[in-house]
Amino acid sequence: MTTRWGIAGTGGMAEAFLADFEHVPSAEVVAIGSRSRARAGQLADRWGATGMTNGELVAADLDVLYVATPHAQHRDIALAAIGNGIPVLVEKSFTVTLAGAEQVVAAARESAVFCMEAMWTRLLPAVLRARELVAAGEIGEVVAVHADLGAHRPYEPGHRLFDPALGGGAVLDLGVYVISLAQHFLGAPDRVRATGTLFPNGADATASISLAYDDGRGATLATSLTAQTGCHAVLVGTSGSIEIGPPFHHPDRLVVRRAGQAAEELVVPRTGRGYAHEIRHVEECLRDGLLESPVVPLDDTLAVQRVMDEALAQLGGVAPVEGAVAGISA
Repeated sequence: MTTRWGIAGTGGMAEAFLADFEHVPSAEVVAIGSRSRARAGQLADRWGATGMTNGELVAADLDVLYVATPHAQHRDIALAAIGNGIPVLVEKSFTVTLAGAEQVVAAARESAVFCMEAMWTRLLPAVLRARELVAAGEIGEVVAVHADLGAHRPYEPGHRLFDPALGGGAVLDLGVYVISLAQHFLGAPDRVRATGTLFPNGADATASISLAYDDGRGATLATSLTAQTGCHAVLVGTSGSIEIGPPFHHPDRLVVRRAGQAAEELVVPRTGRGYAHEIRHVEECLRDGLLESPVVPLDDTLAVQRVMDEALAQLGGVAPVEGAVAGISA
């Protein structure tokens, strides 16, 4: 069977995602949407798809819709698609507020429509292998996660990366990766502590985030839009550790260090840019009649969104607001 995909958005994220469809023969892109039908058509023509407005896209005949617009538009597009019974894969950050995420999750569950956050890192072979190693007790109990993700980007106040109205800032754009990794291996924290710096327009530029758990476990996380970092991640256990990557958010190697043994390097390659694994996973969920992913469940998405909400509040910048989307009635 062929799964008919729609893509909401024509930016860099949509382009990167589209490139991996060549690795998934069962997936076909049939429609691409944007605020402008003409703009959507420019990208759609290259993929043999139909260009549409976002309003038309959320009512189209699709098996699943991938939402790749700026963060602040995710909620309304996802809600409109779910309202029309279309399964959704929503790019991270899932929304720009916890309240927005809760609205989407509630709508999907009430309507019995598949919904998943596009946290592709969790579906990459290297991270799945790390999960297997942890589950097998290879490093004992995971008690700490350390991760950083930073990229130097020239400050442009109107660019989506820096514009609070579009969900800009380091936490929502890059911090979601380090927070999701910690949540994946440690669960939801009991306390969040965040410090950082702001851009002149109030968007968050850097953040150092500490997650604390009542049983003594913890995570130290860092993210930045002002400096390139090593993009390292280490899972620390009671009898060893696992280094993921670098870069940890799209890794192809692990280094496993077990107590009293030499380090072991595992090469675990990904297909294409790595999005093919996510595309296949969504198709498998749909074929199996699942309403949520067992690897990226919606409760995990809400837990990550809750941490981001708390971190952003503590940083004290301009609070993000879910943005209305022209032509969408959510």
